[in-house]
Amino acid sequence: MMDKELKKEKNIKEDLLSQSLEDYLEAIYIINIDKKVVRVKELAVFLNVKTPSVVDAVSKLGKKGLVNHEKYGYLSLSKTGNSIARTIYSKHNYIYKLLNEVLGVDDSNSKEDACGIEHHISKPTLDKIVKFMNFIEENPDAYGEFIKNFNKYLSSLK
Repeated sequence: MMDKELKKEKNIKEDLLSQSLEDYLEAIYIINIDKKVVRVKELAVFLNVKTPSVVDAVSKLGKKGLVNHEKYGYLSLSKTGNSIARTIYSKHNYIYKLLNEVLGVDDSNSKEDACGIEHHISKPTLDKIVKFMNFIEENPDAYGEFIKNFNKYLSSLK
């Protein structure tokens, strides 16, 4: 059963979800963290899009077997949809942390840039970012020294 799910997920990734559809999956995942149910209107507000756009995207995701949606009902991610959304969300968080916490990019730009980068980053690059972020979390002294030196360097450029 697990092999079948992984094969399905791989085939969906090979079919390439558009950035927009990935954003919808991730948004459903994020909303679902705080709430047990996700509604079309909540998704529209979260993504700042119109309800018909949500309905269209949900329909496409449903046809790919990633989202379950009863007409006028709640949205939920399928097992495969949840796995893909969790991966997208994780990528986003690692990239956001690198930009915001390490490089000192402001919150707004970090969020926006992370969202764009998450769709295009290669697996080897992401793996390096994950390892780097794990390294600095496990070595707070080295991280503190790095940040101090980096900020000193940035100040010298002004």
